[in-house]
Amino acid sequence: MLTKTLLALAAAIVIIYGLRVWLIPDLEIKQAKVATVVKTEVAAEKIPDFNSITDVKEKKIAFFDFLTPSIERENAIIAKERSMIIEFQQQLQAGNTLDDDTVDYLTALASKYKLTPQAINAERLQRLLKRVDVIPQNMVLIQAANESGWGTSRFARMGFNFFGQWCFKKGCGLVPLSRTEGMNHEVAKFDSVNASVSSYMRNLNTNAAYQTLRTIRLDMRRDGQEPNATALIHGLINYSERQGEYIDELLQMLQHNQDFLVSEG
Repeated sequence: MLTKTLLALAAAIVIIYGLRVWLIPDLEIKQAKVATVVKTEVAAEKIPDFNSITDVKEKKIAFFDFLTPSIERENAIIAKERSMIIEFQQQLQAGNTLDDDTVDYLTALASKYKLTPQAINAERLQRLLKRVDVIPQNMVLIQAANESGWGTSRFARMGFNFFGQWCFKKGCGLVPLSRTEGMNHEVAKFDSVNASVSSYMRNLNTNAAYQTLRTIRLDMRRDGQEPNATALIHGLINYSERQGEYIDELLQMLQHNQDFLVSEG
């Protein structure tokens, strides 16, 4: 009798577990996939002492090697978000209706990328795709090298700020030593390399100042091309008051450091 009872109990557990797995929403599975994207923070409480590396080639290699894992991590997250948007857009174009969980997820994603709240439809998702796209690794590395003096600037060393990003709340960052009288900005301070890279990429993907960059990238996608640093650097025209001179400088740096960068094909 005891054996029969145990067998019946085991069978019931199997049935309950099977129903639970069967009832898990498809979106929950998709969100779990997003959660598997590399999340490990760069294991460093401080950046290397790039000033102490006297060999120029070694310094460049060390700097690029230090930043690359964070760039790859953030681009992987963006790429996963983009693939999910495309999947849901295809469902809408096929005449299917998105469930509430999916709509909530896409609404949150639109908020993350600073699109005003609207109904979720295929056209809306197309607008979102213009923002949710990767930033070419070589461009990130070259701009970081330029803005941080190859990782030697005070802001990089003390605040993980490799891109000269500003903030405007007192105490949010480091006060520039040469700040113009009457200005109240600070140079943002971050807790990690990942946080710095993430903030920089979101800035390029959302700020109105970089609409040109996003348009160049979208046009390349439509032409079947992979966005690259050479093309997208031109979209940074508003990143510096120097504008054209700044773009020329970045392009020259990109050209001069090809031996240390990944091939763009």
